[in-house]
Amino acid sequence: MEQHYKLERVRELADNDADFIKSLAEAFLEEVPEDAERLKKAVAEQDFYNAYQAAHKMKPTVDLFELGVLHHLIVVQDWGKFEKVGEDCSKELQLVLTAVEYATAELKKDFNL
Repeated sequence: MEQHYKLERVRELADNDADFIKSLAEAFLEEVPEDAERLKKAVAEQDFYNAYQAAHKMKPTVDLFELGVLHHLIVVQDWGKFEKVGEDCSKELQLVLTAVEYATAELKKDFNL
């Protein structure tokens, strides 16, 4: 448990309410993998607007669950926001996608979801 994510800030936010913690984990599982796919597609298509939107939406949850890739996600977000034509953010994107994948699998297992 908590190998690819951390619950310290989640517990603090939820005031250690187990049901609320589980609902936050469920919200992560409903939103973040879908947004990660949207981000992956947007970067592949050089769709700056949607890359920015997806990364920006993911930031608070990635930060709350402390996936350890917030700074990489911000690099991808800024790539989209500032339309950094010619710059490559694929390394940072891959780190974010891998972290989301691992955290998703672990949250499903840890919370029996």
